[in-house]
Formats: sequence, structure tokens, C-alpha cells
Amino acid sequence: MYRILKNNVVARRGEFETVHGTVQTPAFMNVATCGAIKGAVSAYDLKELKCQVQLCNTYHLHLRPTDKVVKGLGGVHKFTGWDGPVLTDSGGFQVFSLAKLRNIKEEGVTFASHIDGHRIFMGPEESMLIQSNLGSTIAMAFDECVENPASYDYAKKSCERTYRWLVRCKKEMERLNSLPDTINKNQLLFGINQGCTYEDLRIEHMKQIAELDLDGYAIGGLAVGEPKEDMYRIISAVEPYMPKDKIRYLMGVGTPGNILEGVRRGVDLFDCVMPTRNGRHGHLFTSEGIININNSKYEKDLSPIDEKCNCPVCQKHSRAYIRHLFKAGEMLGMRLAVMHNLYFYNTLMEKIRDSLDEGTFEYFYKENVDKLDTRI
Repeated sequence: MYRILKNNVVARRGEFETVHGTVQTPAFMNVATCGAIKGAVSAYDLKELKCQVQLCNTYHLHLRPTDKVVKGLGGVHKFTGWDGPVLTDSGGFQVFSLAKLRNIKEEGVTFASHIDGHRIFMGPEESMLIQSNLGSTIAMAFDECVENPASYDYAKKSCERTYRWLVRCKKEMERLNSLPDTINKNQLLFGINQGCTYEDLRIEHMKQIAELDLDGYAIGGLAVGEPKEDMYRIISAVEPYMPKDKIRYLMGVGTPGNILEGVRRGVDLFDCVMPTRNGRHGHLFTSEGIININNSKYEKDLSPIDEKCNCPVCQKHSRAYIRHLFKAGEMLGMRLAVMHNLYFYNTLMEKIRDSLDEGTFEYFYKENVDKLDTRI
């Protein structure tokens, strides 16, 4: 259940109650693709980094160790050690981004595994079953993630198919949640809005899926290479048609500036590999902008990554030491950098929530929207 605690024009401050705990929103979901944060960060570390929701990948866990193995081990919570809410994506994005050969039909998609090339079929029912086996808190509907740019006609047909697939996802989830051996009988379903960068398609699709009365609604198919102005335009166009009493999720976004723009346009949930991926390459987020710890100017710098940060990394280690770890090829360098970036993102969300509580969000937005994305 989602509750709005406070509005700031379109921006929302809320709480999202689930069977695995209550999420304070707006929130950033930390991406644990294969059941772990890339960069040697465990579910137990996430508590210290202020994470509220862990996001796991349906496609990757289906391939290995397989969703049936995870179910036999008690579900994704017991498997990873994370006891808070878990969102599993549908596998749709990976099918369309990783699979070199794929064949889309009404039933679903046949594609080749990126690991060993064996043929796999996944449709709405298969995606729901995999996610049910994983026992996640939130399951995402199986959709077609269309490449940008796509022709108007193709995008329209894809939206129609994604809607039909969503109807099947809802029906199958209801069936799975009623079975005696289902791990999480309270699994929630989020639908995904598609339509590329065509406003009329996006709005029509949003109106259709809103009528299905789902647990939450996501905006998908953005942050895939289109200019950020197009992304902001589409969010603003779709937002008035999203149910006000349901949680909203902008998939795969993004930079701190993207998140601030999203919150300002009424989004509640975000996820992105950026803090972990950038961290593994030494690109670190700070209150003054982004630094590259590999630069020679940090060789003798005994200050923390960010003077204003209270993360366990900034409390104990210097820029000079972390730079040395990267230059020496030590895994600890990646681990510390990823931990700092995740803490930064989760703390940014905390500050956004505080500013919404205090009625100062617009000031906080103006102070930080450009600064936090600037490379120092």
C-alpha cells in the first residue's frame, strides 16, 4: 500500500508498505543483478549503506543458479541474506539488450542465452513463474523494451502487445499467489508504461494500464540513449495519467540530477547501475560533483572522498589510499568506491525526503541539480 505524506506541487513524499517492510519514498533501489552488488558488496553491507530496496535480475538468476534452485533454498531473501523489500525486473530488458538472436511472437520471446547460446522461451507466464519462484516482494510485468529510436507504427504495435502481455501477467500472478507452495503469496505486480518518445502513445498506454488497478506503475524504455530532455518531457506528459494513489517507478535512472528532475515530476522510485559501475572505475559522487580518484592530484591527498560524507569509507580512508588501491589493482579499491557511491545515493534520497518534509525541496533542487552531475 502506498500513502502520500506530503506533496510539493507534483513531487511526492510517501511511504510504501510491503510484506517485507515499509519503504520511505522517494527512494533509490540498489542493483544486485545476480543477488550481489557488483564490487564485492553483500546484502549485509547494504544495511550500513542505508539501502531500503534491493533489486535483483530475473533473467540472470533464471540462467544461474536457476530460479528453481533459489526457490528450493527458500527464495531470494534467504539466498542473498537481504531481509528487506526485493524488486525483481521481468527479464524483458535483458532479453532485448543481451540476446543477439531473438524472435518476438504473441506468446512471448525465443532468444539465445548470452552465456552458452542455448535457446530459451520467455513470455508473461514464464516471467511471472520465475519471479514467483524467487519470492521477491515486487515483480515487474513482462514487456517489450523497444529500441530508441523506433518507428511510430512499431512502437504502437509494441505498446498494444505489452498491454496484452500485462493482462496475462496479472492473471498468472493471481494464480501463482494462490498456490500452497508459493514463497510470497503477497507478491506485488508493477505494470510498465512504454511508447518510446511518442507522447500520444505513452499517454494512451498509461490510461490503459491504469485501469488494471495494479500495485504500482513504472515508466520504462527511457534512459536508453535518448537526450535527457526527451526523458523529462515524457515523464511530464505521462504523470497526470498515472494513478495518484499508486507508487511510481522510473526504470534505470540515473544520475543525481536525473533523480532530482524525476522527483520534481512526481516519481517515487529509481534504480540504476551508475553508482556501482562508475565506482568500479574510480568515478566517485560527492556533494561538490564527481571526482575521478585515478587522477594524479589525489596521490598524496589525505582527505576523505567527501568531507561532508558520513559513510564508513569516508570515516576511515583517504583519497590517497583509495587511489593507490585502484592503481595496484586491488579489489578493495572497487569495494570501497562502490560502498561510498551507494551511501551517497541513499543519503541523497534521505536529503530529498527531508526537504519535502520541510517544504524546501525547490531550494534543494536548484542548489544541487547541476552541481551533483558536474565532473570536477
